[in-house]
Amino acid sequence: MDNSIDIKNLKGISEKQAIQKIKENGYNELPSQKKRNIPLILFSVLKEPMLLLILGIGIVYFILGQPHNALVLMSFILVIIYIVFYQEWKTEKALVSLRTLASPRAIVVRDGRQKRVPGIEVVCNDIIILKTGDRIPADAIVLSCINILADESLLTGESIPVRKSEWDGEKIFSKPGGDDLPFVYSGSLIVQGTGIAKVYATGSNTEIGKIGKSLQNITHEKTPLQKEVSKIVYNISLGSLILSAFIILIYGFIKDNWLGGILSGLTLSMSILPEEIPVILVIFLTLGAWRLSKNQVLTRDIYAFETLGDITTLAVDKTGTLTLNTTKLITLFANDTFYNIDKNNIDLLSEDAHKLIEYSILASQKDPFDPIEKEIKQIGEDYLKGTEHIHLNWKFIKEYPLSKNLLAISNVWESPDRKNYIISTKGSPESIADLCHFNDKQRNNLKVSIGNMTKNGLRILGVAQASFRKTGLPEGQHDFDFNFIGLIGFSDPIRPTVIASIKKAYDAGIRIIMLTGDYPQTAIYVANEIGLKNPSQYITGEELEKMDAERLKDKIKTVNLFARITSEQKLKIVTALKKNGEVVAMTGDGVNDAPALKSANIGIAMGERGTDVARESAVLVVLNDDFSSIIDGINSGRKVFGNIKKAIDYAIAIHIPIAGMVLFPIIFNLPIMLFPVHIAFLELIIDPVCGVVFESAPEEKDIMKKPPRNLKEPLLNRQTLTISLLQGISVLTVVLGVFLFALAMKKSYTEIRALTFSTLVFANILLILVNFSWSQNIFKIIKTKNKSIWFVSFISLAALIFTIYMPEIQKFFYFSALPLHDWVVVIVGGIFSLLWFEILKTIKNII
Repeated sequence: MDNSIDIKNLKGISEKQAIQKIKENGYNELPSQKKRNIPLILFSVLKEPMLLLILGIGIVYFILGQPHNALVLMSFILVIIYIVFYQEWKTEKALVSLRTLASPRAIVVRDGRQKRVPGIEVVCNDIIILKTGDRIPADAIVLSCINILADESLLTGESIPVRKSEWDGEKIFSKPGGDDLPFVYSGSLIVQGTGIAKVYATGSNTEIGKIGKSLQNITHEKTPLQKEVSKIVYNISLGSLILSAFIILIYGFIKDNWLGGILSGLTLSMSILPEEIPVILVIFLTLGAWRLSKNQVLTRDIYAFETLGDITTLAVDKTGTLTLNTTKLITLFANDTFYNIDKNNIDLLSEDAHKLIEYSILASQKDPFDPIEKEIKQIGEDYLKGTEHIHLNWKFIKEYPLSKNLLAISNVWESPDRKNYIISTKGSPESIADLCHFNDKQRNNLKVSIGNMTKNGLRILGVAQASFRKTGLPEGQHDFDFNFIGLIGFSDPIRPTVIASIKKAYDAGIRIIMLTGDYPQTAIYVANEIGLKNPSQYITGEELEKMDAERLKDKIKTVNLFARITSEQKLKIVTALKKNGEVVAMTGDGVNDAPALKSANIGIAMGERGTDVARESAVLVVLNDDFSSIIDGINSGRKVFGNIKKAIDYAIAIHIPIAGMVLFPIIFNLPIMLFPVHIAFLELIIDPVCGVVFESAPEEKDIMKKPPRNLKEPLLNRQTLTISLLQGISVLTVVLGVFLFALAMKKSYTEIRALTFSTLVFANILLILVNFSWSQNIFKIIKTKNKSIWFVSFISLAALIFTIYMPEIQKFFYFSALPLHDWVVVIVGGIFSLLWFEILKTIKNII
């Protein structure tokens, strides 16, 4: 420790004072969204309007005196509730297990004694001891320090540790960022050095806490699909109620049969009400989220999963998302020669390069914690193993730490002959040039070399060496006669999957924006490496601060790179993008990303490196921190949306012949063909199972070659709605034709009903097949290995045969057994009802 403060003389606050402060101000905890326990999750599932609609339909079955059908539907609802509840509870448990930044422990001085306490028990005015590897539990003023470097990337986005200095008694507490601040901040990490600090703020008053507070005012919106499906269900339901009321009035006033009118009206309402649509939505999104979790992406809100496919802009935090957030030594410069570090070509390095690595190691700690020094040590073990450049037996004498005036650190070692000292130093190239007393020409040459390295986005350190006669060591580093050895360059490597993933995103019409706390030069280099569009155009945080909302809204249409950005500015960027009509996804892992994560349409947090606040603010958590998982998630979102669209199109199409066969006999005073039990058969056996078929349908081959869908374009646009209507009308036409044909043949009502219903069921199965893929014909679909298609077909036909030929069930459905030749009518009628659509698909594929 610094001699100006003797730790043995520190008293700190008393234990009694600490307890009193906790009672008054609470524990040192970060603001956090309320955790969702079992009752809260269950309540959120049960209050979902879509499930309430299904429950309402079940009640209608009871009113109609169909308890068996009602119980079947209620059982199905319970299964859906269980699936949704289990998924959300499993996700919540997984997120709890990800809390790797739980309350750190801290060494405090209380009552004159050092003790280790949980971080949540640290209070204001506590004296805390800072050591290498410690995570700081609260914001504090640095009273004394030796060579402290702190990693504040969670707050600032800067991947490089920053220096700390002692407080001069005057400087006002300021925000994190930059070197030589006399303050340390909660959540940051001491990567080098030791020190003593006095706690200034805890809990919600820390810089992390303030960011947490800002999240309370940001609310999530309903997803576009939620809004649109609700609108579809509302419109169809309203239409069914009007039509049902019309039937009741016809029966009441014209036929003077109000009871019959009410029963017919409710039957018609049952045939039209789109209860499959909310079921489809819940099942598809739940199973889609479950499948995505197997690919290391957790979903906190299943409805957000759908929005993944609608993303138009992906705002990416560079550090830890596009890059590995690690330090790699990749370039050496020694004796006017550049060397690229390649472990496959270790023998290609010259003795000058070996010497540069040797003295870089000597200028570092023996057992380093700082990522740069750890990397230097690792490179030394790889390249210098078995050479005279490794000095495990040398004796360490003294360290000259960094200072405000000289950004270099020097280590003094005793030479093997015990007569001289060997001094090795590393630091900023300018400081090393100063120690080596460079003349103007040497400085200009050094500047050129540095320029050649910085254009590659490297962080550069200079290395020098000196020897000193074994006498009393001088006070400062300037008293040594240093010789320049060379430069070492470090990079934060790009994730291996990023370049291909970004190309895939561009192919899918998704815009990529990179947000970083780094300087523009480094940001431009990374942007070029990953293939970001328009990498030379950028906006800095300083420039952004001067822009009003309208100017930013205009500029952000073309600029894809933002450098030196703060957390508040990231939120401003996301807001501007949303005002331009973009569907925005924001990725990040730091506390500084949390407000933007929550404000974005889709917030995507990193699970391995991410903070608790970031994960709780996001709706998706990428467990493996792999950027490609996000693009795969977008692919899955588009697939799920496409399959939802197919299923809803089918549901609308099949309701047309069902409703038509209820309505037509009523209007024309013909024998009633469909009773509630028949509608229950269709809706509770075929329709829900069809949800499984479409959910498991493979993605269309060009799904990631199309731009994101226009959110202004409805789920049921003119083209798809027209096809659904034509499909439904064509099936209705054939079924009506069979019905009228059987009526003309003077068959019994029970046989007519069995024949008509069988044709409707068979046409329904074919409708599933033709809609399974809008790019493949029915023969290719049949050849697919999708087991659910065969399962649906078998169950549906088996159930139909049982209802027709089993005497007990036959009576329940008001059927009579069909002769064999009637099945020819069923099959031919079903095929002709949808033959036109298969021809249309074939023509479309040819064109």
